[in-house]
Amino acid sequence: MYHRDEEANSARIVGFEVTPKSIKHEIQWDYTNRLNVSTSNNSTRYMFEEGGVSLQEVYAGADIIFSYDVVYKGDELQVKVNKLFSAKTLLPYDYYYLKNCRPPTIRDAAQNFGQVLRGDRTSVYTFHMREEQSCTVTCRIVLSAQDAKDFKEKIDDDYRAYMILDDLPVVVRRKSLDGSRSTVYQHGFEVGFKALYAGTDEVYSYYITNHLSFKVMYHRGEEANSARIVGFEVTPNSIKHEVQWDYTNRLNVSTCNNSTRYLFEEGGVSLQEVYAGADIIFSYDVVYKESEIEWASRWDAYLLINDGQIHWFSIANSLLIMLFFCGTVATIMIRTLRKGIASYDQLESKDEAHEEMGWKLLHGDVFRPPLNLEVVCACAGSGLQMLGTTLATMIFALLGCFSYFNHGWLMTAMVLLWLLMSFFGGYSSARLQKMFKTTDWKRSGLKTALLLPGIVLSVFFAVRTLIWGEMLSSGIPFGTVLALSILWFGVSGPLVFLGGYFGNRKTSIEALVETCKIPRKIPKQRWYLRPIFSILMAGILPFVSVLIEARFIQTYLLMNQLCFMFGFLLAIFVVLMILCAEIAVVFCYLQLCSEDYNWWWRAFLNGGSPAFYLFVYSVFFLFTKWEIIIRVCGIWYAGYIFIVLCAVLVVTGSVGFYACLWFVRMIYSSVKIE
Repeated sequence: MYHRDEEANSARIVGFEVTPKSIKHEIQWDYTNRLNVSTSNNSTRYMFEEGGVSLQEVYAGADIIFSYDVVYKGDELQVKVNKLFSAKTLLPYDYYYLKNCRPPTIRDAAQNFGQVLRGDRTSVYTFHMREEQSCTVTCRIVLSAQDAKDFKEKIDDDYRAYMILDDLPVVVRRKSLDGSRSTVYQHGFEVGFKALYAGTDEVYSYYITNHLSFKVMYHRGEEANSARIVGFEVTPNSIKHEVQWDYTNRLNVSTCNNSTRYLFEEGGVSLQEVYAGADIIFSYDVVYKESEIEWASRWDAYLLINDGQIHWFSIANSLLIMLFFCGTVATIMIRTLRKGIASYDQLESKDEAHEEMGWKLLHGDVFRPPLNLEVVCACAGSGLQMLGTTLATMIFALLGCFSYFNHGWLMTAMVLLWLLMSFFGGYSSARLQKMFKTTDWKRSGLKTALLLPGIVLSVFFAVRTLIWGEMLSSGIPFGTVLALSILWFGVSGPLVFLGGYFGNRKTSIEALVETCKIPRKIPKQRWYLRPIFSILMAGILPFVSVLIEARFIQTYLLMNQLCFMFGFLLAIFVVLMILCAEIAVVFCYLQLCSEDYNWWWRAFLNGGSPAFYLFVYSVFFLFTKWEIIIRVCGIWYAGYIFIVLCAVLVVTGSVGFYACLWFVRMIYSSVKIE
């Protein structure tokens, strides 16, 4: 055994042990007449544990091979702390917001940008590989009145602390509540608990979690002295340590020793109560357990799907809705459009053409530029940028490139892909604007670069300001926000303008028909064709198709669990895009039939209308399924959900917009215009 010094590559021997064994080695001679001992290899020591060896007997003439092996243990394992989180309030806090044990210097323990966004920090918990630690004191803290108040508030709100070891989150093993013998894992551990005083119904006493019993599971590798971590569990406990001072005035904790972990099993401990002036000793112990689970499968226990049938039912339901609607739309469109185009082409005179009603009369106005053309181009470009980011992220994650094995890399990949997709956002925005014979593509490029990031940062700073005003601590550090802003201005912005430059150099999209100089008068619309009603109606069917998955995703987020079902998510996402495109086309056709040629904004909003229903459902789900104690918590959650649904709006809106553009160009390209 050895102990690492403070220097990076220095260590000192602190123990020397031996395990004597007897083994009859198998001897072979190779073709060079060299001795080869087949039983002396990397797996020799495991043969003794499994009992699969023959003993070496002592007799005259015995041919005995003497051998030895050396095992060094003690590779340092650094536990990272992440945050405090409660599904009751939904408001995350920094781990060191409470008076927990702190290292001399708290540093960011992030290895990639995703871990920076998650907020990983160093901790006082340091293990050594396969070296069990009995009860170890980490620190001694005397609670002030404010510290005790903070702990009691967090215990009331069911806050849990989150840690990470070798990219594995710490879990608490529990038995399933459904009566089965299956094991479930809860992420994080409670910071404490409360119980009623004996003989009272309202007075609670609060107890802190001040002793952590860690269990690290490992799997032996093929090499003799290698092992990999495959599990990280903790059992939180509360114990009132007995503190004594020896003659040298040194702290001596008599209840922190080799038998401490057994005291909890026997129930012979006093609990540590939380109150002002409480003298609390924090401690932990570590045990190691060899596991048959291989490193590649170590996440299987964390990611068991207990509701897989529901997800398959959701996908089947969405596919049936999509296929039924596809058939209905195809039938109506083919019959109606073919009949309308044929009758229009058979008209003998221009006067007869003017007597026709419906979409056929709008050929001189259907490509008239919309109001706020640059904003329309920016919304469509931003939508394609987010669409490309989402699809690429899901596909790469489904292939395992950015899976849950790589802590933080999924979030890092999303940021990088969003930056790269900025080129295509600027390209599509410039090409769309050039269709209307305008050459000022730089203004639309600027709005494309500012639109979605501007909304995200504005809402983020508003929420942060609200949190600071309520004396709460949460969210992404200011330095990280500054880094994101630099990436926005330094990478995303230039890529948008680069894409706009190439898009402006491409041949413009033809309008197919000439636009009249004098706009046609739009007749009064019926009530069911008015913008608000049609937009609300357009979002119902796509919302219903993704409702089940939206509920699961929100549950995962609120419970701070991992959402890894990339296959399900990709299937539902594709179905949602197809439905949004189809419904936008249907409502666009109805609008043109009512002789309303202002379809540009309506197409975008009809396609993006599911975002409105998802936002309403999110707020409803929050306030009906979860107990919101602090008002600012609901506002905080609603603010971040608003950011997500703004992204949904531009993605689904751009899909509906480009689907309608394709549809309008198709039907008017089939009509003979003289």
